[in-house]
Amino acid sequence: MLQVCLNGARSQSGSRWVPMTPGELAAEAARAVGAGAEDVHLHPKGPDGLDSLEPQLVGAAVSAVRAVVPERVQVGVTTGAWALPDPGRRVELIRSWTVLPDHASVNWHEDGAEAVAGVLLERGIGIEAGIWSGTDGARRFRASPLAHRVRRVLAEVTDTGPGTAAATAATLVRELGKGLTVALLLHGEDGGAWPVLRAAAGLGLDTRIGLEDVLMLPDGSVAEGNAALVQAARKILDHHRTRRF
Repeated sequence: MLQVCLNGARSQSGSRWVPMTPGELAAEAARAVGAGAEDVHLHPKGPDGLDSLEPQLVGAAVSAVRAVVPERVQVGVTTGAWALPDPGRRVELIRSWTVLPDHASVNWHEDGAEAVAGVLLERGIGIEAGIWSGTDGARRFRASPLAHRVRRVLAEVTDTGPGTAAATAATLVRELGKGLTVALLLHGEDGGAWPVLRAAAGLGLDTRIGLEDVLMLPDGSVAEGNAALVQAARKILDHHRTRRF
């Protein structure tokens, strides 16, 4: 499975192609799915351009994207603590969502992760458990009574070194692979994004790409939107699939 991560916590100061509004998210999602993305992850934004968990903003973003992608394509959002550091307030806002995403990411190294995951389960929203390299997220996740109830694990390689990210990814996969009973999606960021995507392809794992993770194509040129990144990722994945068979 190839997921597109449309915007992340980025702003258009980094790239004018980063979608911010519901309309921009919808347009980017439609193009990315047309290029081969099978799942969508997005960060709803407030008028200030910052990530938000406010129900009207989540609802507007999710509804806009759902209106333009096929029904089979699921749409997810972030619950990252940078959007709202207080875990109790995050739980309150999730309880107040009127339009529910199909899934939401929960970073297991963040304070309040289990409380956030718990309310998502109460509301019938799938959980993507974000396990970041370089944190105690894997340990916390393995000890969690909710570990078997998540939809998938996002193995997030925070090592941005082009020459080291793949090795860091291999270590993280080994750490998570012990007794893991749910799907594993492996991805990197910035300079590590493409090496980690190739590692995921080689292992036959789910992965993701998009302007949240990287602004450049494999050849170092600027990506003019998420669809360009998805097209490049699709070529890599198809190449590895052909080699396996």
